[in-house]
Amino acid sequence: MPITEATSPLDVLIVGAGISGIGLACHLFRECPDKRYRILEARSDIGGTWDLFQYPGIRSDSDMYTFGFEFKPWRNPKTLSDGESIKQYLYEAADEHAVWPNIVFGCKVLAAAWDSDTALWSLTVEEQGNIATYQAKLLSMCSGYYDYAAGYLPDFPGQQDYQGIFIHPQHWPHDLAVAGKNIAVIGSGATAVTLVPALVERGAEVTMVQRSPTWVLSMPQKNPVNEFLKKILPARWAHAAIRWYNITFQNILYRLCRAKPAFASRVLLKRIRRHLVGIEELMPHFTPDYDPWSQRLCIVPDDDLFNALRSGQAHIVTAKIERLTENGLQLSDGEHVNADILVSATGLQLKLLGGVEFTLDGKRVDFSETLMYQGMMFSGVPNLFNTFGYVNASWTLRADLNAHYICGLIRKMDRTGAAVVTPDPEAAERLNPLPLFDDFNPGYIQRALAMLPKQGEQPPWQMTQQYLKDRRLLRKGPEDDGVLKFHAAQ
Repeated sequence: MPITEATSPLDVLIVGAGISGIGLACHLFRECPDKRYRILEARSDIGGTWDLFQYPGIRSDSDMYTFGFEFKPWRNPKTLSDGESIKQYLYEAADEHAVWPNIVFGCKVLAAAWDSDTALWSLTVEEQGNIATYQAKLLSMCSGYYDYAAGYLPDFPGQQDYQGIFIHPQHWPHDLAVAGKNIAVIGSGATAVTLVPALVERGAEVTMVQRSPTWVLSMPQKNPVNEFLKKILPARWAHAAIRWYNITFQNILYRLCRAKPAFASRVLLKRIRRHLVGIEELMPHFTPDYDPWSQRLCIVPDDDLFNALRSGQAHIVTAKIERLTENGLQLSDGEHVNADILVSATGLQLKLLGGVEFTLDGKRVDFSETLMYQGMMFSGVPNLFNTFGYVNASWTLRADLNAHYICGLIRKMDRTGAAVVTPDPEAAERLNPLPLFDDFNPGYIQRALAMLPKQGEQPPWQMTQQYLKDRRLLRKGPEDDGVLKFHAAQ
């Protein structure tokens, strides 16, 4: 019988059954087995991003040994895996940790209200056309960071004149035939880099239209180091070794790019030249005018993008779009790109906390006026957690840390008899607030900075974007830092 409303307050409510929500549920099963929880999921299946996106070639842009959970080894041979394989991995995790009975599908959260008298969150939800209420002691928002309803779409001049098929990858038609079609993919980020070779493989003639070049890094699907470790070590040890090798590599690469951008640029450009043998004239299209890791580095598995360009079925142009025409794109350099299908791979619309309206004792919460504590809580907001993964490494690395920390905090509250835990707002007020992402500037972040919470200059108020540093801070659980305040219900 489907659950429509919790009959008594739950210990934990989780919003979202993507990789963060399923991961937290698995941690609760492993670390807090006596706690009652529910996952509220607006869609009809688990997976989040990997259930929503259906465009050709959809895959991870992080290696799966770090994108998978720490407690569940990734056994698929592909380092960068397709969306369906990632969903299957999540199904297995949900099976192994008894998550399914605790998921309520088709349940859209509308509002969340904190009541200090009862020390409970009350969530108003739309469920199967009805309005229901769920109550819980702790609320964890695992709803991702972008708007599932609509991606970012620039206002292209002349869009009304275009007579072909115009789509955003976030809403890819299931029955779209691409073989024999001329397709223009607008964009140069991870989605565009994924789409171009996948569409070529399906028989399309594809032109990637970019306003400016993006940093790319080609990686083999089967890393020789990974394969060697698999041969000499038991499976679980091999997974741990590969995971730490990849974490270390990511950390070194990111810190090198930020500390010595000129040197890192030379190294990356030298690698790109090797991949463009035979099509060296395309090098200007892969030479960005910004420092590496000012925006996310795009991964190219097994040279697939370069091979597509080398085949002659894929092309790349770098220019601003002047306007859309009846049959394609008119560019600022005078070139016209013919296209039966236009794909606007122009990014996401950031949406904080799933767009839920939050109130504290009847007063609306403005999260832009808060500071983030340990990258997961908000100053002055009790018993609320949010998962926002790393921008420079696998999302799940941070999600795992958050889930483990939350479980430790639950155990501490049980030991001390506390019902409420709040990052001290007075401590936050004494700090110099900084933008949440002060050295990371992709479009979706820049468009949303005004609504985002702030951060401080040092932990525990800093979003470090450094997994190894965060692991040292968070793995041992909540500390008595004088900032995180515990108290009983009023």
